Amino acid sequence: MRLVLAEDAALLREGLALILREAGHDVVPVADVDGLLAAVATRPPAAIITDIRMPPDYRDEGLRAALRVRRDHPGLPVLVLSQYVEHTYAAELVTMGGGVGYLLKDRVGDIPEFLAALEDVVGGGTVIDPEVVRRFLGRRTMQAPLERLTPREREVLALIAEGRGNTPIAQHLGVTDAAIAKHVNNIFAKLDIPPDADGHRRVLAVLAYLRHDSPDGWPHRRRS
Repeated sequence: MRLVLAEDAALLREGLALILREAGHDVVPVADVDGLLAAVATRPPAAIITDIRMPPDYRDEGLRAALRVRRDHPGLPVLVLSQYVEHTYAAELVTMGGGVGYLLKDRVGDIPEFLAALEDVVGGGTVIDPEVVRRFLGRRTMQAPLERLTPREREVLALIAEGRGNTPIAQHLGVTDAAIAKHVNNIFAKLDIPPDADGHRRVLAVLAYLRHDSPDGWPHRRRS
């Protein structure tokens, strides 16, 4: 499939392009946001992969571009890469719906895991780097409504945030699929996510999980 890869560091950009091409993908590498937007406008790809911090200011230009692309091309899969754990970025991505991912650049070193994450995102899943999830789990305080969840339900929600489905979660925890389905339904109920919610229920649950870390309970938006 055709991928647009936006990364300003030449060595990493070429390395990623090589990995993706060896996996059978057609890659269009670009070095800045202008190149990203131009490549997408010329021919919408199957997905975009972009660094969050891009020239000229190295703040969140890549994320802003990804949000713009999703507005212009609803549903286009987006996988963003970051050098640091930034919960606000992860939370903001989840608001875009399914087909999004947030990975730390260290994760790229595990090629099978990186490619699997990309496949999940292209398939409409939501993938959050496990290190981001672990940072959240390490917090001692938890705001409502997450405080309603049992420890096991929070564990299941953390695995959902990593992009895992019910069967992989069941295998990871050594329980049945039925047990996980019950936990997931309990999570939806306790987070007040109705069956007819406007959006993907798992995505809404992940958003609730991520946004608890913001002082006002909502992911902060940064100016581009």
